[in-house]
Amino acid sequence: MVHIDKILEEAIERDASDVHLICGLKPILRIIRDLVEIKTADVLTEEDMSEIYDFFIRGNVDKDDVFNKTRKLDMSFEYETIRLRVNISYANDVPTFTLRLIKSELPPYDSLGIPDVVRTIAEQPQGLILVTGKTNSGKTTTLNALINEINENDNKKILTLENPVEYRHKSKKSVIVQKEIGRGKDSLSYSDGVKNSLREDCDIVVIGEIRDKETMDAAIETAESGHLVIGTLHTKSCAETLDRMINFYEIRDQASVKYLLSSLLKVVLSQRLIKGTNGKLVLIPEVMVVDNIVSGLIRKEKLGTSEVEDAIQSNQDKGNISLINSLAKLFVEERITLDQAKAQIEEKNIEILNRTIMQMKIKKDKRI
Repeated sequence: MVHIDKILEEAIERDASDVHLICGLKPILRIIRDLVEIKTADVLTEEDMSEIYDFFIRGNVDKDDVFNKTRKLDMSFEYETIRLRVNISYANDVPTFTLRLIKSELPPYDSLGIPDVVRTIAEQPQGLILVTGKTNSGKTTTLNALINEINENDNKKILTLENPVEYRHKSKKSVIVQKEIGRGKDSLSYSDGVKNSLREDCDIVVIGEIRDKETMDAAIETAESGHLVIGTLHTKSCAETLDRMINFYEIRDQASVKYLLSSLLKVVLSQRLIKGTNGKLVLIPEVMVVDNIVSGLIRKEKLGTSEVEDAIQSNQDKGNISLINSLAKLFVEERITLDQAKAQIEEKNIEILNRTIMQMKIKKDKRI
């Protein structure tokens, strides 16, 4: 018999970010990027996986039906003082579980290393702000920390659309309404939720994930109508984010979409998380502020990735932060190693990284 409560208690005690429950293996925790087996636990059997399924589904007919029809399910779950984001799927025709632990309290906004320009631009009354990065890059934490920062300081109505809802916000200076996306939830789809927000007198609409053309359309329409829209995409850089958004559309529609994005998009924060020299996770931000130069690049017939990267690198006085500058700064501050910095960029950019590090060290020595 599997004791899921003991597994979860150990995950909480060891400050794990995720729990992996896979048939034929002992429960595995992810602790600061490392996968660690719970040695005292038994190997999970097929019967155990069925028990775990029943533990999370709790007889909910809708959830069971969605899982059986789609062979996957995303849901939230509350255990004692924490919330879990639960993903259930199949492996070898047996349910397998990935649990994300969501702390009840967000870390202080200033402690995350989010560049100041992002908060400044979030004070604008309308436009589109994007937080991007690969899976496990801390997008959700950044997004919710930004929401909380606005909630504590500004008088706004904020609507969030999430699948599932992770952090539960309490209205402070702002009014916050959180909606869960999915069958039997508050809204059937992200695009439906965004479209309906136009009737809900919102100042800010937060989209948990922009994953298709319909949601992108709704986000653009909402920003165009005078709202601030904050969303996330699974992309690894600012340039790739532009490319992904444009390629949601057929070639014949891309020129008009580029025109809209060039005027509505305000800033893209692309982030990565790596384990620092102190054993804790370090945020590596890349920031693209959409000024006249970037707007012009977006409107071009062919969007060049290298041109976007050059614009970010050469216009840092506007608030832009290049990936190379972020890596160089963290290395000079001895928060990451040189090998870690080099591993985040293409080989052709290593010479630029070395040169940037040298320049930063010279400036640092002069200040001393």
